[in-house]
Formats: sequence, C-alpha cells, structure tokens
Amino acid sequence: MRSMMTTRTTTDPIRMIRRLLVAALTSAFLAGIVAVSALFWLAWQIDDAGLGDPPQQTDAIVVLGALVQANGEPGRDLSARTRWAVALFQERVALGENPVLITTGGYKNDPLSAAEVARRKAIEWGVPAERIFVADGGQTTGGDAETAAAVMAAHGWRSATLVSHPLHLYRSRWHFERAGIPEIYTYAAGNRERLPAAARVYLSSREAFGVAWAAVDGWERFEPLGRFLEGLVYGRRRI
Repeated sequence: MRSMMTTRTTTDPIRMIRRLLVAALTSAFLAGIVAVSALFWLAWQIDDAGLGDPPQQTDAIVVLGALVQANGEPGRDLSARTRWAVALFQERVALGENPVLITTGGYKNDPLSAAEVARRKAIEWGVPAERIFVADGGQTTGGDAETAAAVMAAHGWRSATLVSHPLHLYRSRWHFERAGIPEIYTYAAGNRERLPAAARVYLSSREAFGVAWAAVDGWERFEPLGRFLEGLVYGRRRI
C-alpha cells in the first residue's frame, strides 16, 4: 500500500507539469497562428492601400522623407515622391486651387536633409519657393508626421494629401492620423502594379511589421534594442 501511494505521489506532479507544458505550447502555437494571420491581413490591407485615393482639394501636399545620396542628390524614392508631388501640385493649381507643398524628413536645419533636398528639387521643377514649407527634424515616418502636423497647425491647415511610395501609404496615413491631422488623403508616387510580385510581398510584409512595431507605444524605452530590431527590419533604407 505504501509503495502505491509513493508512486502516485511521485507521478502526479510530473503529469501536472507535462499538462502545463502541453497547454503552454498549445497556447503559444495558437497565438503564433493568430499573430501571423493578423500580419498577413495587415499586409493585404497595405497592398490594397497602395492605389491611393482619388485626388482631392486639400490645404497641403506632403512629401514623405526618404533616402538622400551622399552627393546631396535625392535617392530614387525621394526623387519619385517629389516629382509626383510637384505634378499633383501643378494639377491642383491648374484647377484654380492654391495648395502648399510640405517637404519632410532629415535632421533639423541640415542642408542635406530629405526635406531640404526635396524642397530644392521642387523649386527646380517649377514650384514657387514661397509655396514650399520645410518640416525637417523627423527620422521616421512618425517623426515626419509630427513635424508636418506642427507646420500645418501653425498655419491653420487641416487637410493634407500624403505623397509616398505606394506601399508606404497605409503606414503614412496611420501616423498622420495619430499626429492629429483631421483630413487625410494619399497619393501614390508610382504604380503599384509595376512592382515585381516578390517586391510587393516583401515590402507589404515589412510595412506590416512596421505598423505593428509602431503601435507599441514607448518602445524607445528598450533602446538600444529598439533601434537594433528596427535596423533588422528596415536596414539603412527608408521607404
């Protein structure tokens, strides 16, 4: 009798531990499926948003920041965003509207910031200098949204059209909404359909991770881990 009681006493905790481990692993597996499914759904939403909105009359046309080359010339993305923004600006002016252009991105008062480089290109391509406002000081899309929102608030502007890479539009709108811009539209700097399928999948997935990452308020408290993880996802390039 004592032997049976000893065996039962010994095996019951082991069984309990096994059950807890199975339950924990099952929960982790199901949570992983939910997380992956949510990211796939978000990536699909990002790809769908790449078409942009029909052009609307807004107070400002905002050029989202992107890479500047070492020689001071805009990178491919920044050049495309600026060119499409200028074309939209001229189109709206031709319709009798009076929009302004806001360029964003880069260190404050840096002549090679994305905002300043885009400003110079916009002037070169025909936008009057007095119709361009620089909102530099942002190193991320969220930073661009905050600096642009500050410029808009200072002038009483309430509506904006965001011009960026097609697969950056969803995240751009999300950040500008968080920055408090009341009325937001998006305008794609290029045709989403011309992107290779592999690039669309990669960029949409990367942007989904970006939205999920940015949704966690206070991640900067985990520096330098935060910047390290951000670098793994984004590398040195912004889109």
